[in-house]
Amino acid sequence: MLKKEDVNKVIEFVRNTGGKIIKEAQDVFWGDYHAYFSDLNNYFWEVVWVPDFQFDENGLLKF
Repeated sequence: MLKKEDVNKVIEFVRNTGGKIIKEAQDVFWGDYHAYFSDLNNYFWEVVWVPDFQFDENGLLKF
């Protein structure tokens, strides 16, 4: 995610479209902010914002 707030937006979208929130968004001790959910096919996903990640002008993760 580009911004920490984007994690919350994804989780609200999932909640409003029938997905199941497994773990609400929260800060973790190593600095990330993340949440877990399952989609309508019961696949599990993690949504995460990492403060140290850098993105290019197209929004792609720089390595």
